[in-house]
Amino acid sequence: MARTKSATPRRNFSSDKDDLATKGDANGQSRKQDDKLANGYVKTESPADAVSHGGFTELVICVGGIYASFLSWAFLQERITTTSYGPSGSSEKFTYAIFLNTIQSSLAALAGYIYLRVSASRSGKPAPPIFPSQSILYPLTLVAITSSLASPFGYASLKHVDYITFILAKSCKLLPVMALHVSIFRKKYPFYKYAVVALVTAGVAVFTLHQPTSSKKKGREGGSSAWGLFLLSINLLFDGLTNSTQDYVFGTFRPFTGQQMMVAQNLMSTALTVGWLFASPYLGSTGIGSWLGMDLQAGNGEFSQAWAFLQRHPTVAWDVLGFAACGAFGQLFIFYTLSKFSSLLLVTVTVTRKMMTMILSVVSFGHRLSGMQWLGVALVFGGIGAEGVIQRREKAAKDRAKIEAAKKRS
Repeated sequence: MARTKSATPRRNFSSDKDDLATKGDANGQSRKQDDKLANGYVKTESPADAVSHGGFTELVICVGGIYASFLSWAFLQERITTTSYGPSGSSEKFTYAIFLNTIQSSLAALAGYIYLRVSASRSGKPAPPIFPSQSILYPLTLVAITSSLASPFGYASLKHVDYITFILAKSCKLLPVMALHVSIFRKKYPFYKYAVVALVTAGVAVFTLHQPTSSKKKGREGGSSAWGLFLLSINLLFDGLTNSTQDYVFGTFRPFTGQQMMVAQNLMSTALTVGWLFASPYLGSTGIGSWLGMDLQAGNGEFSQAWAFLQRHPTVAWDVLGFAACGAFGQLFIFYTLSKFSSLLLVTVTVTRKMMTMILSVVSFGHRLSGMQWLGVALVFGGIGAEGVIQRREKAAKDRAKIEAAKKRS
């Protein structure tokens, strides 16, 4: 599906919807910022960013909205992709990732556009164009392509690994993001960020290696958890490409905002996936369809197969709509939260939200974790949490230095 402020590095919208970190001031205008955390969240330069603009009631609404939206989103995602529907002898699972992404991206584009218009009208200014220039179309198209390709690999991995492993691996987005920035953009990171990467990677390795044999999910074609992790690594690679391209867009086409990115990316992703859904019936009868592993026996495309599935199992349709709506509303809660409070709040909320998602999955779907697996979970979230604490201290020191420098100038 994963995971910005107005003018700098952002996170992917498709995979982890709460990874978005976009912030505007009270008038909807963007603020400047300087760097991004290794796990993809941005930090601000302005001392004013550390000051909350909302009250306690708004804080409760914002945090509660993010938790409710994304916990429901994750719950529905696991239920849609892992539940067997129908009689035990002829049960089937929902495996139509492109169809699911199309519903999700179309609702997110619509919600983002409404938010953009409402925010502009409240500020008394015209809404910014979704595509401010022709030159921005190429990088935005690349963002749409990589984000659209990421999710199918993630959903395919769920045939081979359980959802807990899926969540934990998705917490490792900092690894491909840093790798791409170091290899392509020649960016250097402080030592502690490499330590965080090592700690998170070690946590995922410990969790995976100590997975009980009885709970390992085998693929329909005799696959294994190793194949599932390989598919997840491809998913994370595309997420990293998405993030890096978003960084380029926000750094080059200022003041392109996160709201504009939300609409543009989801709109273009919807166009791409709709095109695929219409083309898939024709590709299925060609050598390309065989190479892509399409169901040649069905004789029709993914849209027809998904629609027939929903007709056979109407309850899934409500889950799909709820899943898409929760993702869209979650993004809007993030925008509103960041317009009222510091972006550091989002980091805390997101880390705790992912931990709560794992707990919800364990309780709701009966997953059992060994002691060593809980150790792996602790290593992952401990590393991410430690990074947040260090970044918070660095930001506080930088803000104090700026305040002191301003006093000396005055």
